[in-house]
Amino acid sequence: MNLEFSNLSIGVHRFHHECKPGSRTKPLKITIEPDGAVWFCHRCGEAGCERHGSRQPITRSAASTHTTLSTFGRAVWDKCHELAGTALDYLRARHCVIPPTDSDLRWHQALGHPSGHVGPALVGLVTDTITNEPISLHRTWIRADGTKAAVDPPRMLLKGHRKAGGVIRLWPDKTVEQGLAIGEGIETCLAAAHAFTPIWSTIDAGNLSAFPILAGIDALTIYADADESGKRGASICARRWASIAEVTIVTPKQVGADIANVVAA
Repeated sequence: MNLEFSNLSIGVHRFHHECKPGSRTKPLKITIEPDGAVWFCHRCGEAGCERHGSRQPITRSAASTHTTLSTFGRAVWDKCHELAGTALDYLRARHCVIPPTDSDLRWHQALGHPSGHVGPALVGLVTDTITNEPISLHRTWIRADGTKAAVDPPRMLLKGHRKAGGVIRLWPDKTVEQGLAIGEGIETCLAAAHAFTPIWSTIDAGNLSAFPILAGIDALTIYADADESGKRGASICARRWASIAEVTIVTPKQVGADIANVVAA
């Protein structure tokens, strides 16, 4: 292997701070081709290539997408703990309701970011809305003063994992009897929890719009972000649910705001 491709290997390991191989694992595969190199991480599912010394955009194939939470993701989740310390300080500074201890929101005291930063992070387990099967992790690097860590981006889903059809169950299934609330972001939902629980995070407007009908729920409250995608997603979801449940949409009056902004004001 020549020096150029050796440097590529080192660069990828630096980018994948969380995917560094241990003593017995070799997650990174690099294939040398006549005009460049192709690499694939078996842990997070990210792939890319370098042609004639210039790196090409990251690519993903169907074969590299995890339909359920990968071994790497499960290892990260297993190292997370109930909310405490910096995580509680952060959420309280953001005027959030602290979810129950059996929530799918935890924290990691020293989680690696692809930039090389290592620090505390909120970690949400993304599960299939219908089957409850773990499919990904949502990570937010945080500070105790209520600000996000100075990393780009401060929020990340696991690469190579599906998000579609997933939610973060901020309150467990056993608390959902007849009524449920949903919103996009974790902090939006925890702010809305001052008014209504149980509530789940759908992560984004796309997932909110596709939120499936669940048996036994007679009332659905949707906390919509006051932007075009948020209002459209809430409207699509409400129309689907209207035939089987009482649906309420709550939207901040200020354009571009979410419930977290309202509570913090």
